[in-house]
Amino acid sequence: MNDLLTIRNLAVNFNGLPAVDRINLSVAPGEVVGVVGESGSGKSVTMMALMGLVDAPGIVTADEVSFDGIDLLKASPRQRRRIVGKDIAMVFQDALSSLNPSYTVGYQIREVLKLHEGLRGDALNKRALELLDQVGIPDAKNRIDTFPHQMSGGMNQRVMIAMAVACNPKLLIADEPTTALDVTIQAQIMDLLVSLQKERGMALVLISHDLAVVSEVAQRVAVMYAGEIIETNRVPDIFAAPHHPYTEALLAAIPEHNVGAERLAALPGMVPGRDDRPSGCLFAPRCKYVVEACHAARPALAELVPGDAAMRARCIKPLNLQAIDPSGGAR
Repeated sequence: MNDLLTIRNLAVNFNGLPAVDRINLSVAPGEVVGVVGESGSGKSVTMMALMGLVDAPGIVTADEVSFDGIDLLKASPRQRRRIVGKDIAMVFQDALSSLNPSYTVGYQIREVLKLHEGLRGDALNKRALELLDQVGIPDAKNRIDTFPHQMSGGMNQRVMIAMAVACNPKLLIADEPTTALDVTIQAQIMDLLVSLQKERGMALVLISHDLAVVSEVAQRVAVMYAGEIIETNRVPDIFAAPHHPYTEALLAAIPEHNVGAERLAALPGMVPGRDDRPSGCLFAPRCKYVVEACHAARPALAELVPGDAAMRARCIKPLNLQAIDPSGGAR
């Protein structure tokens, strides 16, 4: 099966300083991929670059950004507009900031349907109501003329999801979709996204700082650090045997993964900024396994099993190699 999305060597620079560098990522049709990392690791910037939403002074370069067989780097602005927002849709972190406060939620949903689906009149209004129903907004007929500030954070996020799935996208990107919501609402929003993904068969890229949340939803995970993907693997394998020291440190900070521990492990040091990158491996200053060679050159994101692109690590001394089944996956 051909990949729906292929990104090769994507980089985003601001004033000559790298925000993300050497990003290689693929997503298959119907697959759920988690992108995990601390704040500032480049998760959102990577997806904003894919959507064409990086403004000046940001500069985006890549060897390839292909979607459904179309090279987005070579696509005309008109062709790209037909794809982004229709076939690729995105749910942003802060729904209230993303929605226009001057218009009702119904108006904003209808605008998406008019632009990409060409709906008008009764068909347009009917479809807008159907979408509000599908994302779990009660009493949709009365809520459709409500302004964003009159709705809760959870309801606004449901509206954003309704707008994102309005045109039946092949790929939905959810950027920290539960930010600033209480725990109960977070679970409801995640359940909604999973339900819609399964019903529609669309691919889903879930951006999060929480590896535990991603593990409940995704089949595969890409872990980012300081603007680079440092490990990719299938969810069961990455929990059973992480191959990069940073991934190991993230797992050590998850309570559910360390039942019985007196205290959770803390990772010393800070993520390097864009203008103070260390030589060699970017994680070396914080790594407890560091050796002199780690400072000599920046490692590539290499396959740990030849031919298995799903299992890769950016480390000269990958961890837990003995746990790898030669046929792919953890033993």
